[in-house]
Amino acid sequence: MPRKVIADSVHPESLQLQPKYKFLSIQTTEKLHAIHFEVYGVFKRGMDLVFAVALLVFLSPLFLVTAVAVKIDSPGPVFFRQKRTGRGGREFEILKFRSMVAGNDVMDVFCADRYTRVGKFIRRTSIDELPQLLNVLLGQMSFVGPRPWVPEYFANMNAQERRRTRVRPGITGLAQVKGRNGISIFQKIGYDLEYVENYSLWQDVKVAMLTVKTVLTGESVDAGKGGVQDDIAALGKENRVVN
Repeated sequence: MPRKVIADSVHPESLQLQPKYKFLSIQTTEKLHAIHFEVYGVFKRGMDLVFAVALLVFLSPLFLVTAVAVKIDSPGPVFFRQKRTGRGGREFEILKFRSMVAGNDVMDVFCADRYTRVGKFIRRTSIDELPQLLNVLLGQMSFVGPRPWVPEYFANMNAQERRRTRVRPGITGLAQVKGRNGISIFQKIGYDLEYVENYSLWQDVKVAMLTVKTVLTGESVDAGKGGVQDDIAALGKENRVVN
C-alpha cells in the first residue's frame, strides 16, 4: 500500500504523509522504510550506471545530429549549463541541449517566447534533456526522481518540502507524468514527496512507462510559461506565513 501525500492545499503544512502500515508501530514502520530506502538506493545507482552507458552509446548518432542542428540554427553554445540543487541540497551543473537563443536563462520570465526553431522541436520531444545522461553517469542525477530545480527554490522551501532532495533528482519524475508544467509548484512538491516516500523499483517502472506517453503526446509541455519567478515567490510567501 503506497504512502500518499496530501497536497491539495497550497500551504506547506498540508504536505503531510499518511501511514503506510497501520498495523505496525510508527518506530517499526520508519525503521523498515529506512532499510528499504538505503538498499534500493544502492541497487538503483547500479541500474543508472548500466543504462546511462548503454544509452550514451546507442544514442550517440542522435547526440551528434542534435548538436550540429543546434549549432547551425543559431549562434551560441551547443549545451545549456545551469546550477541546480541535487541530493541533500548539494548544487551541481545540469546539462541540456540549448533550446533558446544564446544569453537567455530560465529565470527570465519572458524566456518561454525565445526558443529557437530547433529548440522548439527538441524541447517538445524532450531531446533537449538527453545530455543529462552525463549527469546520471557522474552520480549527480538518476533516471527517475524529483526534477532538479534552481537553488532559489531550495532556499525558499521549508524543512518538509526539502525532503524531496533525499534522493537524486531525475531526468523524469512523478510530478512530470502527473501534470508536468500544468500543475502548481505545491502540487509538484506533493508528488515529489510521494515519490520519495514510496521509493521502489515498481514505482520507477511506472513513472518510466508514463514518461513515454507524456513525451509522445507533448502533454503540458507549454504550460506554465515564465513561471519560475512566480513559483519562487509563492514558496517564499507561504513559508514566511507558516514559519
